[in-house]
Amino acid sequence: MRKSFKFVSVTLVLVMLALMSLACGKKDDDPAASDGKKNATLDFVWFSDGVEGGVMKDIIKDYEGKNPNIKINLIEIAYKDLSTKMKTMVAGGKPPALARISTTEIGAFSNQALDLATYVGGVDKFTEQFIDSIKPYYVVDNKVIAAPMDVTANGLIYNKTLFDKAGVKVPTSPDAVWTWDEFSAALKQVMEKGGAKYGMVWDFTPHRWSTLLYQFGGSMISQDGTKATINNEAGVQAADYFKKLHKDGVMPISVWLGGENPNNLFRSGTVAAHLAGNWMVSNYKDITNFEWGVTYMPKAKQRSSVPGGKFVMAFKNSGVEKEAASFIEYLSSKEVNSKFNKESLFMSPRKDSSKLDYAFGKEMFEVFANELNNTAPAAAEDWSKQGIVPKFSNDLKNNLVEVITDKSTAKEAMDKTAKAIDKAISDDKKDDKK
Repeated sequence: MRKSFKFVSVTLVLVMLALMSLACGKKDDDPAASDGKKNATLDFVWFSDGVEGGVMKDIIKDYEGKNPNIKINLIEIAYKDLSTKMKTMVAGGKPPALARISTTEIGAFSNQALDLATYVGGVDKFTEQFIDSIKPYYVVDNKVIAAPMDVTANGLIYNKTLFDKAGVKVPTSPDAVWTWDEFSAALKQVMEKGGAKYGMVWDFTPHRWSTLLYQFGGSMISQDGTKATINNEAGVQAADYFKKLHKDGVMPISVWLGGENPNNLFRSGTVAAHLAGNWMVSNYKDITNFEWGVTYMPKAKQRSSVPGGKFVMAFKNSGVEKEAASFIEYLSSKEVNSKFNKESLFMSPRKDSSKLDYAFGKEMFEVFANELNNTAPAAAEDWSKQGIVPKFSNDLKNNLVEVITDKSTAKEAMDKTAKAIDKAISDDKKDDKK
Protein backbone atom coordinates (compact mmCIF):
# COMPACT_ATOMS: atom_id res chain seq x y z
CA MET A 1 0.00 0.00 0.00
CA ARG A 2 2.90 2.32 0.90
CA LYS A 3 4.64 1.60 -2.46
CA SER A 4 1.41 2.33 -4.31
CA PHE A 5 0.96 5.64 -2.52
CA LYS A 6 4.56 6.58 -3.15
CA PHE A 7 4.15 5.77 -6.87
CA VAL A 8 1.01 7.90 -7.12
CA SER A 9 2.71 10.79 -5.34
CA VAL A 10 5.71 10.70 -7.65
CA THR A 11 3.41 10.50 -10.66
CA LEU A 12 1.41 13.54 -9.51
CA VAL A 13 4.58 15.52 -8.98
CA LEU A 14 5.84 14.62 -12.46
CA VAL A 15 2.49 15.56 -14.03
CA MET A 16 2.47 18.92 -12.22
CA LEU A 17 6.04 19.62 -13.31
CA ALA A 18 5.14 18.78 -16.91
CA LEU A 19 2.11 21.09 -16.81
CA MET A 20 4.20 23.91 -15.35
CA SER A 21 6.77 23.38 -18.09
CA LEU A 22 4.06 23.55 -20.76
CA ALA A 23 2.60 26.70 -19.22
CA CYS A 24 5.97 28.38 -19.19
CA GLY A 25 6.50 27.35 -22.79
CA LYS A 26 3.13 28.85 -23.85
CA LYS A 27 3.92 32.11 -22.10
CA ASP A 28 7.31 32.33 -23.82
CA ASP A 29 5.84 31.57 -27.24
CA ASP A 30 2.82 33.88 -26.84
CA PRO A 31 3.76 37.56 -27.10
CA ALA A 32 0.35 38.50 -25.74
CA ALA A 33 1.01 36.57 -22.57
CA SER A 34 4.56 37.86 -22.19
CA ASP A 35 3.57 41.54 -22.17
CA GLY A 36 0.34 41.18 -20.25
CA LYS A 37 -1.93 42.01 -23.18
CA LYS A 38 -4.85 39.76 -23.95
CA ASN A 39 -5.43 38.23 -27.35
CA ALA A 40 -8.38 39.90 -29.05
CA THR A 41 -10.18 39.79 -32.38
CA LEU A 42 -11.83 43.03 -33.50
CA ASP A 43 -14.70 42.77 -35.98
CA PHE A 44 -14.55 45.86 -38.19
CA VAL A 45 -17.58 46.55 -40.43
CA TRP A 46 -16.35 48.33 -43.54
CA PHE A 47 -17.62 49.68 -46.86
CA SER A 48 -15.60 51.14 -49.72
CA ASP A 49 -16.29 53.91 -52.22
CA GLY A 50 -13.11 53.31 -54.21
CA VAL A 51 -9.64 51.94 -53.48
CA GLU A 52 -9.65 52.74 -49.75
CA GLY A 53 -10.51 49.17 -48.77
CA GLY A 54 -7.14 47.98 -50.05
CA VAL A 55 -5.40 50.86 -48.26
CA MET A 56 -7.10 49.91 -45.00
CA LYS A 57 -6.02 46.27 -45.38
CA ASP A 58 -2.40 47.41 -45.61
CA ILE A 59 -2.83 49.55 -42.49
CA ILE A 60 -4.39 46.61 -40.62
CA LYS A 61 -1.52 44.34 -41.65
CA ASP A 62 1.00 46.86 -40.28
CA TYR A 63 -0.96 47.22 -37.03
CA GLU A 64 -1.22 43.47 -36.49
CA GLY A 65 2.53 43.22 -37.06
CA LYS A 66 3.14 45.74 -34.31
CA ASN A 67 0.45 44.21 -32.05
CA PRO A 68 0.63 40.40 -32.37
CA ASN A 69 -2.11 39.96 -29.78
CA ILE A 70 -4.65 41.75 -32.01
CA LYS A 71 -6.47 40.29 -34.99
CA ILE A 72 -8.70 42.65 -36.99
CA ASN A 73 -11.47 40.97 -38.97
CA LEU A 74 -12.55 43.33 -41.77
CA ILE A 75 -16.20 42.64 -42.63
CA GLU A 76 -16.72 44.23 -46.05
CA ILE A 77 -20.27 45.13 -47.10
CA ALA A 78 -21.95 47.41 -49.62
CA TYR A 79 -22.74 50.89 -48.30
CA LYS A 80 -26.44 50.38 -49.03
CA ASP A 81 -26.43 47.47 -46.55
CA LEU A 82 -24.55 49.29 -43.78
CA SER A 83 -27.48 50.59 -41.77
CA THR A 84 -29.37 47.27 -41.84
CA LYS A 85 -26.25 45.26 -40.97
CA MET A 86 -25.38 47.51 -38.05
CA LYS A 87 -28.90 47.60 -36.64
CA THR A 88 -29.10 43.78 -36.79
CA MET A 89 -25.78 43.34 -34.97
CA VAL A 90 -26.58 45.91 -32.28
CA ALA A 91 -30.15 44.66 -31.71
CA GLY A 92 -28.84 41.09 -31.46
CA GLY A 93 -26.52 42.07 -28.61
CA LYS A 94 -23.42 41.41 -30.71
CA PRO A 95 -22.15 44.80 -31.86
CA PRO A 96 -18.92 44.88 -33.84
CA ALA A 97 -15.84 46.31 -32.22
CA LEU A 98 -15.62 48.93 -34.96
CA ALA A 99 -17.48 50.27 -37.96
CA ARG A 100 -16.88 52.81 -40.70
CA ILE A 101 -19.75 55.31 -40.48
CA SER A 102 -20.84 58.18 -42.72
CA THR A 103 -22.40 61.44 -41.56
CA THR A 104 -25.79 59.95 -42.44
CA GLU A 105 -25.53 57.07 -39.96
CA ILE A 106 -23.38 58.53 -37.21
CA GLY A 107 -26.32 59.95 -35.27
CA ALA A 108 -28.33 56.76 -35.56
CA PHE A 109 -25.75 54.80 -33.56
CA SER A 110 -24.56 57.52 -31.17
CA ASN A 111 -26.28 55.90 -28.17
CA GLN A 112 -24.47 52.61 -28.80
CA ALA A 113 -21.11 54.25 -29.46
CA LEU A 114 -18.22 53.93 -27.04
CA ASP A 115 -17.20 57.30 -25.60
CA LEU A 116 -13.62 57.52 -26.80
CA ALA A 117 -12.77 60.59 -24.71
CA THR A 118 -11.33 58.66 -21.76
CA TYR A 119 -9.13 56.60 -24.09
CA VAL A 120 -7.71 59.43 -26.21
CA GLY A 121 -6.78 62.02 -23.60
CA GLY A 122 -10.08 63.86 -23.33
CA VAL A 123 -12.39 65.74 -25.70
CA ASP A 124 -10.29 68.87 -26.14
CA LYS A 125 -6.96 67.11 -26.65
CA PHE A 126 -8.47 64.79 -29.27
CA THR A 127 -10.60 67.28 -31.18
CA GLU A 128 -7.92 69.96 -31.45
CA GLN A 129 -6.15 67.73 -33.99
CA PHE A 130 -9.02 68.02 -36.49
CA ILE A 131 -10.60 70.84 -38.49
CA ASP A 132 -13.21 72.68 -36.44
CA SER A 133 -16.03 72.53 -38.99
CA ILE A 134 -16.66 68.78 -38.53
CA LYS A 135 -16.72 68.69 -34.72
CA PRO A 136 -20.55 68.65 -34.40
CA TYR A 137 -20.63 65.34 -36.26
CA TYR A 138 -18.56 63.32 -33.80
CA VAL A 139 -18.78 65.17 -30.47
CA VAL A 140 -22.24 64.73 -28.92
CA ASP A 141 -23.08 65.78 -25.35
CA ASN A 142 -19.36 66.27 -24.74
CA LYS A 143 -18.65 62.67 -25.75
CA VAL A 144 -16.35 61.62 -28.58
CA ILE A 145 -18.58 59.08 -30.32
CA ALA A 146 -16.31 58.50 -33.34
CA ALA A 147 -13.03 59.51 -34.92
CA PRO A 148 -12.81 61.38 -38.26
CA MET A 149 -11.08 59.40 -41.01
CA ASP A 150 -11.63 61.57 -44.08
CA VAL A 151 -13.60 64.69 -44.94
CA THR A 152 -15.57 65.94 -47.91
CA ALA A 153 -16.29 69.45 -49.08
CA ASN A 154 -18.40 71.13 -51.70
CA GLY A 155 -16.41 73.21 -54.15
CA LEU A 156 -16.00 74.47 -57.69
CA ILE A 157 -14.57 72.45 -60.58
CA TYR A 158 -14.09 74.42 -63.82
CA ASN A 159 -13.33 73.78 -67.47
CA LYS A 160 -9.92 75.41 -67.87
CA THR A 161 -9.99 75.08 -71.66
CA LEU A 162 -13.20 77.12 -71.97
CA PHE A 163 -12.04 79.77 -69.48
CA ASP A 164 -8.71 80.17 -71.29
CA LYS A 165 -10.49 80.48 -74.65
CA ALA A 166 -12.66 83.25 -73.21
CA GLY A 167 -9.66 84.98 -71.63
CA VAL A 168 -11.16 84.69 -68.13
CA LYS A 169 -8.74 84.16 -65.22
CA VAL A 170 -10.04 82.36 -62.14
CA PRO A 171 -9.02 83.44 -58.61
CA THR A 172 -5.72 81.84 -57.60
CA SER A 173 -5.80 83.02 -53.99
CA PRO A 174 -8.43 82.82 -51.24
CA ASP A 175 -7.89 86.55 -50.80
CA ALA A 176 -9.20 87.24 -54.31
CA VAL A 177 -12.40 85.20 -54.48
CA TRP A 178 -15.25 86.49 -56.61
CA THR A 179 -18.60 87.66 -55.33
CA TRP A 180 -21.50 85.71 -56.81
CA ASP A 181 -22.35 88.59 -59.15
CA GLU A 182 -18.74 88.70 -60.37
CA PHE A 183 -18.72 84.94 -60.87
CA SER A 184 -22.02 85.02 -62.76
CA ALA A 185 -20.63 87.72 -65.06
CA ALA A 186 -17.49 85.65 -65.64
CA LEU A 187 -19.58 82.61 -66.56
CA LYS A 188 -21.57 84.65 -69.06
CA GLN A 189 -18.30 85.76 -70.65
CA VAL A 190 -17.13 82.13 -70.92
CA MET A 191 -20.44 81.32 -72.61
CA GLU A 192 -20.16 84.25 -75.03
CA LYS A 193 -16.44 84.12 -75.85
CA GLY A 194 -15.40 80.63 -74.87
CA GLY A 195 -18.23 78.73 -76.49
CA ALA A 196 -19.66 77.17 -73.32
CA LYS A 197 -23.24 76.02 -73.78
CA TYR A 198 -23.92 76.45 -70.06
CA GLY A 199 -22.24 78.51 -67.40
CA MET A 200 -22.46 75.96 -64.60
CA VAL A 201 -24.24 72.89 -63.31
CA TRP A 202 -25.19 72.26 -59.71
CA ASP A 203 -25.91 68.86 -58.18
CA PHE A 204 -29.61 68.23 -57.57
CA THR A 205 -29.36 67.79 -53.80
CA PRO A 206 -30.34 69.93 -50.80
CA HIS A 207 -26.85 69.33 -49.41
CA ARG A 208 -25.16 70.97 -52.38
CA TRP A 209 -27.74 73.80 -52.54
CA SER A 210 -27.18 74.58 -48.86
CA THR A 211 -23.67 75.76 -49.77
CA LEU A 212 -25.32 78.92 -51.10
CA LEU A 213 -27.48 79.19 -47.98
CA TYR A 214 -24.44 79.31 -45.68
CA GLN A 215 -22.62 81.73 -47.98
CA PHE A 216 -25.55 84.11 -47.60
CA GLY A 217 -25.19 83.76 -43.83
CA GLY A 218 -28.18 81.49 -43.33
CA SER A 219 -28.91 78.16 -41.66
CA MET A 220 -31.65 75.54 -41.75
CA ILE A 221 -32.11 75.08 -37.99
CA SER A 222 -31.40 77.23 -34.96
CA GLN A 223 -28.16 76.47 -33.12
CA ASP A 224 -30.06 75.00 -30.16
CA GLY A 225 -31.98 72.74 -32.53
CA THR A 226 -35.42 73.92 -31.46
CA LYS A 227 -36.80 75.67 -34.56
CA ALA A 228 -36.40 76.34 -38.27
CA THR A 229 -34.38 79.34 -39.44
CA ILE A 230 -34.32 78.67 -43.18
CA ASN A 231 -37.08 81.22 -43.86
CA ASN A 232 -35.17 84.17 -42.46
CA GLU A 233 -33.77 86.88 -44.73
CA ALA A 234 -30.60 84.95 -45.63
CA GLY A 235 -32.53 81.82 -46.57
CA VAL A 236 -34.91 83.74 -48.81
CA GLN A 237 -32.02 85.57 -50.48
CA ALA A 238 -30.23 82.27 -51.18
CA ALA A 239 -33.35 80.77 -52.78
CA ASP A 240 -33.91 83.91 -54.83
CA TYR A 241 -30.33 83.96 -56.11
CA PHE A 242 -30.52 80.29 -57.05
CA LYS A 243 -33.58 81.13 -59.13
CA LYS A 244 -31.73 84.08 -60.72
CA LEU A 245 -28.91 81.80 -61.90
CA HIS A 246 -31.49 79.72 -63.75
CA LYS A 247 -33.47 82.68 -65.10
CA ASP A 248 -30.33 84.41 -66.35
CA GLY A 249 -29.47 81.30 -68.34
CA VAL A 250 -26.28 80.67 -66.37
CA MET A 251 -27.58 77.27 -65.28
CA PRO A 252 -29.64 74.83 -67.39
CA ILE A 253 -33.06 73.93 -66.04
CA SER A 254 -32.52 70.34 -67.20
CA VAL A 255 -30.67 69.33 -64.00
CA TRP A 256 -33.07 70.58 -61.33
CA LEU A 257 -36.23 70.23 -63.41
CA GLY A 258 -35.43 67.38 -65.77
CA GLY A 259 -33.11 65.17 -63.77
CA GLU A 260 -30.21 65.42 -66.24
CA ASN A 261 -26.91 64.19 -64.83
CA PRO A 262 -24.61 67.19 -64.16
CA ASN A 263 -21.53 64.92 -64.26
CA ASN A 264 -22.30 63.91 -67.84
CA LEU A 265 -22.90 67.51 -68.85
CA PHE A 266 -19.53 68.61 -67.44
CA ARG A 267 -17.77 65.66 -69.07
CA SER A 268 -19.17 66.74 -72.44
CA GLY A 269 -16.89 69.80 -72.35
CA THR A 270 -19.78 72.21 -72.90
CA VAL A 271 -20.15 73.43 -69.29
CA ALA A 272 -17.88 76.05 -67.73
CA ALA A 273 -18.15 74.94 -64.09
CA HIS A 274 -19.61 72.28 -61.79
CA LEU A 275 -20.45 72.91 -58.14
CA ALA A 276 -19.89 69.47 -56.66
CA GLY A 277 -18.09 67.49 -53.97
CA ASN A 278 -14.34 66.93 -53.84
CA TRP A 279 -14.83 63.24 -54.72
CA MET A 280 -15.42 64.39 -58.30
CA VAL A 281 -11.67 65.07 -58.56
CA SER A 282 -11.17 61.30 -58.66
CA ASN A 283 -14.24 60.84 -60.84
CA TYR A 284 -13.01 63.32 -63.47
CA LYS A 285 -9.46 62.00 -63.40
CA ASP A 286 -9.95 60.22 -66.73
CA ILE A 287 -11.15 63.29 -68.69
CA THR A 288 -8.84 63.86 -71.64
CA ASN A 289 -10.87 65.94 -74.09
CA PHE A 290 -10.27 69.19 -72.20
CA GLU A 291 -8.25 70.62 -69.30
CA TRP A 292 -10.00 71.17 -65.99
CA GLY A 293 -9.15 72.30 -62.48
CA VAL A 294 -10.50 73.49 -59.14
CA THR A 295 -10.88 77.10 -58.10
CA TYR A 296 -12.32 78.92 -55.09
CA MET A 297 -16.07 79.25 -54.79
CA PRO A 298 -17.51 82.75 -54.85
CA LYS A 299 -18.88 84.31 -51.69
CA ALA A 300 -22.03 86.17 -50.77
CA LYS A 301 -22.04 87.54 -47.22
CA GLN A 302 -19.24 85.11 -46.38
CA ARG A 303 -17.33 82.11 -47.70
CA SER A 304 -18.55 78.63 -46.84
CA SER A 305 -18.62 75.02 -47.96
CA VAL A 306 -20.51 72.11 -46.37
CA PRO A 307 -18.37 69.53 -44.58
CA GLY A 308 -19.03 65.80 -44.57
CA GLY A 309 -16.95 62.69 -44.31
CA LYS A 310 -16.48 59.22 -42.89
CA PHE A 311 -15.70 58.19 -39.33
CA VAL A 312 -14.69 55.13 -37.36
CA MET A 313 -16.92 54.27 -34.41
CA ALA A 314 -16.26 51.82 -31.58
CA PHE A 315 -19.16 50.17 -29.78
CA LYS A 316 -20.08 49.53 -26.18
CA ASN A 317 -20.50 45.93 -25.00
CA SER A 318 -18.21 44.49 -27.66
CA GLY A 319 -15.93 43.04 -24.98
CA VAL A 320 -12.89 44.60 -26.64
CA GLU A 321 -13.56 48.28 -26.05
CA LYS A 322 -10.03 49.12 -24.90
CA GLU A 323 -8.45 47.37 -27.88
CA ALA A 324 -10.87 49.04 -30.31
CA ALA A 325 -10.08 52.47 -28.86
CA SER A 326 -6.35 51.81 -29.18
CA PHE A 327 -6.76 50.95 -32.86
CA ILE A 328 -8.81 54.11 -33.44
CA GLU A 329 -6.09 56.16 -31.80
CA TYR A 330 -3.60 54.55 -34.21
CA LEU A 331 -5.83 55.30 -37.22
CA SER A 332 -6.15 58.91 -36.07
CA SER A 333 -2.42 59.55 -35.87
CA LYS A 334 -0.88 61.92 -38.40
CA GLU A 335 1.23 59.22 -40.07
CA VAL A 336 -1.52 56.65 -40.52
CA ASN A 337 -4.36 59.05 -41.32
CA SER A 338 -2.19 60.81 -43.90
CA LYS A 339 -1.31 57.48 -45.53
CA PHE A 340 -4.97 56.47 -45.68
CA ASN A 341 -6.10 59.72 -47.31
CA LYS A 342 -3.12 60.20 -49.60
CA GLU A 343 -3.38 56.71 -51.10
CA SER A 344 -7.19 56.81 -51.28
CA LEU A 345 -7.27 60.30 -52.88
CA PHE A 346 -9.33 61.57 -49.94
CA MET A 347 -8.98 64.70 -47.84
CA SER A 348 -7.61 64.40 -44.33
CA PRO A 349 -9.57 65.87 -41.40
CA ARG A 350 -6.34 66.59 -39.53
CA LYS A 351 -5.25 70.22 -39.34
CA ASP A 352 -1.63 69.23 -39.94
CA SER A 353 -2.43 67.11 -43.02
CA SER A 354 -4.29 69.53 -45.28
CA LYS A 355 -1.42 69.39 -47.78
CA LEU A 356 -0.60 65.83 -48.81
CA ASP A 357 1.64 64.71 -51.66
CA TYR A 358 -1.11 63.10 -53.73
CA ALA A 359 -0.27 61.18 -56.88
CA PHE A 360 -3.01 63.23 -58.57
CA GLY A 361 -4.78 66.52 -57.83
CA LYS A 362 -2.53 67.85 -55.04
CA GLU A 363 -3.31 71.53 -55.69
CA MET A 364 -7.00 70.79 -56.22
CA PHE A 365 -7.37 69.12 -52.84
CA GLU A 366 -5.64 72.09 -51.21
CA VAL A 367 -8.34 74.40 -52.59
CA PHE A 368 -11.07 72.15 -51.20
CA ALA A 369 -9.25 72.09 -47.85
CA ASN A 370 -9.19 75.88 -47.83
CA GLU A 371 -12.95 75.91 -48.46
CA LEU A 372 -13.44 73.76 -45.35
CA ASN A 373 -11.21 76.03 -43.29
CA ASN A 374 -13.52 78.92 -44.23
CA THR A 375 -16.81 77.14 -43.62
CA ALA A 376 -19.59 78.54 -41.45
CA PRO A 377 -20.21 76.56 -38.21
CA ALA A 378 -23.91 76.36 -39.09
CA ALA A 379 -23.16 73.94 -41.94
CA ALA A 380 -22.05 71.04 -39.74
CA GLU A 381 -24.46 72.02 -36.95
CA ASP A 382 -27.35 71.60 -39.41
CA TRP A 383 -26.19 68.49 -41.24
CA SER A 384 -25.11 66.66 -38.08
CA LYS A 385 -28.79 66.56 -37.04
CA GLN A 386 -29.42 63.37 -38.99
CA GLY A 387 -32.47 62.47 -36.94
CA ILE A 388 -34.14 65.56 -38.38
CA VAL A 389 -32.66 66.51 -41.78
CA PRO A 390 -33.81 63.43 -43.76
CA LYS A 391 -37.38 64.13 -42.69
CA PHE A 392 -37.53 67.45 -44.55
CA SER A 393 -34.82 67.28 -47.23
CA ASN A 394 -37.22 66.24 -49.99
CA ASP A 395 -39.54 69.09 -49.03
CA LEU A 396 -36.65 71.52 -49.37
CA LYS A 397 -35.69 70.14 -52.76
CA ASN A 398 -39.27 70.24 -54.07
CA ASN A 399 -39.84 73.74 -52.76
CA LEU A 400 -36.70 75.00 -54.49
CA VAL A 401 -38.02 73.54 -57.75
CA GLU A 402 -41.22 75.53 -57.19
CA VAL A 403 -39.14 78.70 -56.83
CA ILE A 404 -37.29 78.01 -60.09
CA THR A 405 -40.59 77.38 -61.94
CA ASP A 406 -42.32 80.47 -60.45
CA LYS A 407 -44.92 78.35 -58.65
CA SER A 408 -43.83 79.89 -55.35
CA THR A 409 -41.92 82.97 -54.31
CA ALA A 410 -38.71 82.36 -52.42
CA LYS A 411 -40.38 83.52 -49.21
CA GLU A 412 -43.38 81.23 -49.66
CA ALA A 413 -41.15 78.26 -50.45
CA MET A 414 -38.89 78.83 -47.44
CA ASP A 415 -41.92 79.32 -45.16
CA LYS A 416 -43.27 75.94 -46.32
CA THR A 417 -39.86 74.40 -45.74
CA ALA A 418 -39.71 75.93 -42.26
CA LYS A 419 -43.01 74.26 -41.36
CA ALA A 420 -41.62 70.91 -42.55
CA ILE A 421 -38.49 71.47 -40.46
CA ASP A 422 -40.48 72.36 -37.33
CA LYS A 423 -42.56 69.21 -37.78
CA ALA A 424 -39.40 67.13 -38.22
CA ILE A 425 -37.98 68.58 -34.99
CA SER A 426 -41.23 67.80 -33.15
CA ASP A 427 -41.38 64.26 -34.53
CA ASP A 428 -37.76 63.66 -33.56
CA LYS A 429 -38.50 64.67 -29.97
CA LYS A 430 -41.43 62.22 -29.89
CA ASP A 431 -39.18 59.45 -31.22
CA ASP A 432 -36.65 60.12 -28.46
CA LYS A 433 -39.34 59.65 -25.79
CA LYS A 434 -40.39 56.24 -27.13
